[in-house]
Amino acid sequence: MIQELQGTTGSVADDRFAIVVSKYHLSITGKLLEGAQQTLTRNLVPATQIKVFWVPGAWEIPGGAQLALESGQFDAILTLGCVIRGETTHDQHINTTVSNGLGQLSLQHQKPVAFGLLTCNTMDQAIQRSGGNVGNKGVETAEAAIHMLLLKKEIGQLP
Repeated sequence: MIQELQGTTGSVADDRFAIVVSKYHLSITGKLLEGAQQTLTRNLVPATQIKVFWVPGAWEIPGGAQLALESGQFDAILTLGCVIRGETTHDQHINTTVSNGLGQLSLQHQKPVAFGLLTCNTMDQAIQRSGGNVGNKGVETAEAAIHMLLLKKEIGQLP
Protein backbone atom coordinates (compact mmCIF):
# COMPACT_ATOMS: atom_id res chain seq x y z
CA MET A 1 0.00 0.00 0.00
CA ILE A 2 2.73 2.49 0.89
CA GLN A 3 4.57 1.86 -2.37
CA GLU A 4 1.39 2.87 -4.24
CA LEU A 5 1.19 6.10 -2.24
CA GLN A 6 4.82 6.95 -2.93
CA GLY A 7 4.33 6.42 -6.63
CA THR A 8 1.59 9.03 -6.82
CA THR A 9 2.13 11.58 -4.07
CA GLY A 10 5.82 11.75 -3.33
CA SER A 11 8.50 10.13 -1.27
CA VAL A 12 9.71 10.07 2.32
CA ALA A 13 13.32 9.36 1.33
CA ASP A 14 14.45 12.79 2.57
CA ASP A 15 12.43 12.82 5.77
CA ARG A 16 13.83 12.29 9.26
CA PHE A 17 12.19 9.91 11.72
CA ALA A 18 12.46 9.55 15.49
CA ILE A 19 11.39 6.27 17.03
CA VAL A 20 10.59 6.47 20.74
CA VAL A 21 10.64 2.96 22.20
CA SER A 22 9.85 1.64 25.66
CA LYS A 23 12.43 -0.67 27.25
CA TYR A 24 9.70 -2.33 29.31
CA HIS A 25 8.76 -5.67 27.71
CA LEU A 26 11.91 -5.40 25.58
CA SER A 27 11.33 -8.83 24.02
CA ILE A 28 8.17 -7.34 22.46
CA THR A 29 9.24 -3.75 21.81
CA GLY A 30 12.49 -4.88 20.21
CA LYS A 31 10.49 -6.76 17.58
CA LEU A 32 8.22 -3.77 17.04
CA LEU A 33 11.31 -1.61 16.52
CA GLU A 34 12.78 -4.06 14.03
CA GLY A 35 9.55 -4.07 12.02
CA ALA A 36 9.35 -0.26 12.02
CA GLN A 37 12.97 0.18 10.94
CA GLN A 38 12.63 -2.37 8.15
CA THR A 39 9.50 -0.66 6.88
CA LEU A 40 11.17 2.74 6.82
CA THR A 41 14.26 1.49 5.01
CA ARG A 42 12.10 -0.51 2.59
CA ASN A 43 10.47 2.83 1.77
CA LEU A 44 13.87 4.35 0.91
CA VAL A 45 14.54 6.13 4.20
CA PRO A 46 18.31 5.87 4.86
CA ALA A 47 19.21 4.40 8.24
CA THR A 48 21.09 7.63 8.98
CA GLN A 49 17.75 9.49 8.96
CA ILE A 50 16.22 7.22 11.61
CA LYS A 51 17.07 7.91 15.25
CA VAL A 52 15.96 5.59 18.07
CA PHE A 53 15.31 6.97 21.55
CA TRP A 54 14.77 4.57 24.44
CA VAL A 55 12.50 5.41 27.37
CA PRO A 56 11.98 3.31 30.53
CA GLY A 57 8.32 2.43 29.99
CA ALA A 58 5.13 3.33 28.17
CA TRP A 59 4.36 6.15 30.61
CA GLU A 60 7.48 8.00 29.41
CA ILE A 61 6.70 7.69 25.68
CA PRO A 62 4.84 11.04 25.39
CA GLY A 63 7.70 12.84 27.15
CA GLY A 64 10.24 11.26 24.81
CA ALA A 65 8.12 12.14 21.80
CA GLN A 66 7.80 15.73 23.01
CA LEU A 67 11.58 16.06 23.38
CA ALA A 68 12.08 14.73 19.85
CA LEU A 69 9.45 17.09 18.43
CA GLU A 70 10.84 20.11 20.26
CA SER A 71 14.31 19.42 18.88
CA GLY A 72 13.00 20.37 15.44
CA GLN A 73 15.11 17.61 13.88
CA PHE A 74 12.34 15.19 12.86
CA ASP A 75 9.51 15.13 10.35
CA ALA A 76 7.64 12.28 12.05
CA ILE A 77 7.72 10.42 15.35
CA LEU A 78 6.97 6.73 15.78
CA THR A 79 6.12 5.52 19.27
CA LEU A 80 6.43 1.88 20.27
CA GLY A 81 5.56 0.22 23.55
CA CYS A 82 3.65 -2.56 25.22
CA VAL A 83 1.26 -2.52 28.17
CA ILE A 84 -0.19 -5.81 29.35
CA ARG A 85 -3.25 -5.92 31.59
CA GLY A 86 -2.55 -6.96 35.15
CA GLU A 87 -4.69 -7.57 38.20
CA THR A 88 -5.57 -3.88 38.63
CA THR A 89 -6.70 -1.06 36.33
CA HIS A 90 -3.19 0.41 36.21
CA ASP A 91 -2.89 -0.48 32.52
CA GLN A 92 -5.99 1.52 31.61
CA HIS A 93 -4.60 4.67 33.17
CA ILE A 94 -1.31 4.32 31.34
CA ASN A 95 -2.97 3.54 27.99
CA THR A 96 -5.37 6.49 28.21
CA THR A 97 -2.69 8.96 29.27
CA VAL A 98 -0.23 7.85 26.60
CA SER A 99 -2.78 7.89 23.78
CA ASN A 100 -4.18 11.29 24.79
CA GLY A 101 -0.71 12.76 25.18
CA LEU A 102 0.48 11.55 21.80
CA GLY A 103 -2.63 12.81 20.06
CA GLN A 104 -2.16 16.26 21.60
CA LEU A 105 1.49 16.34 20.58
CA SER A 106 0.68 15.54 16.97
CA LEU A 107 -1.88 18.33 16.78
CA GLN A 108 0.26 20.82 18.70
CA HIS A 109 3.36 20.29 16.54
CA GLN A 110 1.48 19.57 13.28
CA LYS A 111 3.64 16.52 12.63
CA PRO A 112 2.76 12.84 12.47
CA VAL A 113 3.09 11.06 15.81
CA ALA A 114 2.33 7.42 15.00
CA PHE A 115 0.80 5.31 17.79
CA GLY A 116 2.42 1.91 18.22
CA LEU A 117 1.51 1.07 21.80
CA LEU A 118 0.28 -2.49 22.20
CA THR A 119 -2.50 -2.64 24.78
CA CYS A 120 -2.92 -6.36 25.34
CA ASN A 121 -4.72 -8.59 27.79
CA THR A 122 -1.96 -11.23 27.77
CA MET A 123 1.68 -11.69 26.87
CA ASP A 124 0.61 -14.13 24.15
CA GLN A 125 -1.45 -11.38 22.49
CA ALA A 126 1.61 -9.11 22.57
CA ILE A 127 3.77 -11.83 21.02
CA GLN A 128 1.24 -12.36 18.23
CA ARG A 129 1.16 -8.59 17.51
CA SER A 130 4.93 -8.18 17.45
CA GLY A 131 5.68 -10.53 14.59
CA GLY A 132 3.38 -13.48 15.30
CA ASN A 133 0.27 -14.56 13.44
CA VAL A 134 -1.40 -11.13 13.79
CA GLY A 135 1.51 -9.31 12.13
CA ASN A 136 3.86 -6.67 13.49
CA LYS A 137 2.32 -3.46 14.76
CA GLY A 138 5.71 -1.78 14.40
CA VAL A 139 5.33 -2.19 10.64
CA GLU A 140 1.84 -0.70 10.79
CA THR A 141 3.09 2.23 12.89
CA ALA A 142 5.80 3.04 10.33
CA GLU A 143 3.27 2.75 7.51
CA ALA A 144 0.94 5.16 9.31
CA ALA A 145 3.75 7.71 9.76
CA ILE A 146 4.70 7.43 6.09
CA HIS A 147 1.10 7.76 5.00
CA MET A 148 0.58 10.91 7.08
CA LEU A 149 3.81 12.51 5.83
CA LEU A 150 2.74 11.86 2.25
CA LEU A 151 -0.70 13.29 2.97
CA LYS A 152 0.87 16.39 4.50
CA LYS A 153 3.01 16.84 1.39
CA GLU A 154 0.04 16.28 -0.92
CA ILE A 155 -2.08 18.86 0.89
CA GLY A 156 0.85 21.28 0.95
CA GLN A 157 1.07 21.08 -2.86
CA LEU A 158 -2.57 22.01 -3.38
CA PRO A 159 -3.17 25.34 -5.12
